[in-house]
Amino acid sequence: MKTNKIIAVCLLMATLLACNAVTQAPQLLPTATLEQIPTSVPAATAAPLYQQVTLTGSKAMEEGKTPDYTVETEMPVLQGSDDPRVANFNQAVAAIVSGQIAGFKKNLIDWTPSPVTNLSTFFQTYELISPVGNVISLQIKIEYYMAGAAHPAHQTISYSYDLEKGQEITLNQLFLPNANALPTIADYCKAELGKRDIAFDAFSNGADPIAENYTVWNISTAGLVILFNEYQVAPYAAGPQTVILPRDVLGAVIDPSGPLAQAKP
Repeated sequence: MKTNKIIAVCLLMATLLACNAVTQAPQLLPTATLEQIPTSVPAATAAPLYQQVTLTGSKAMEEGKTPDYTVETEMPVLQGSDDPRVANFNQAVAAIVSGQIAGFKKNLIDWTPSPVTNLSTFFQTYELISPVGNVISLQIKIEYYMAGAAHPAHQTISYSYDLEKGQEITLNQLFLPNANALPTIADYCKAELGKRDIAFDAFSNGADPIAENYTVWNISTAGLVILFNEYQVAPYAAGPQTVILPRDVLGAVIDPSGPLAQAKP
């Protein structure tokens, strides 16, 4: 009897131990295969167009006879993308320079200097005024000399372009709709020019608040750049005159979402 009880107790203890082991055993999750693991590749975000292109100068030279002349140009060209907006910019700038060259050649035909001692010349360069970004604001600088003239002449043409929108920027687009910014611009320019020793009083009408007096302008980190070409607000000896209007001068009329507001340092 004792033997049977001992056997029974042993069997009971073994059963309890086995059950406890089963209860405490870790529950293993099914192993995932490669096919079961969801995979996704983040979509590539295209860089802004202005980061895909580079503004470079494309140089060219031309010579002609009867009358003798040379034409040297450094055309600003965007390279690095075949986007239509890039092509539009390049075509527009090329048209400006080509038009100036055509005018120079036409003037040569009508020019009758006496005596002719040297060549007539045409030089064109450019300068980027705006900071790097969607807005490209250029000064196209031209110096030309007609053989026999007393001195060369200089002209600056400005061109501003919104690369993202693919269109030229006009002066009005810098300001709020229906804002009459020209009188504010003219008042500031006249005050600044009046401080300079350039005989401005005799040429002050060149800074009057009319659109044709403010066709050469650029966007810069310092503000709105206004350039007056030779003879416009001063005699030839004084050269062209530049006035920079800080943004706080124009703050009341600047479009906060426009190109001038965006081109901050």
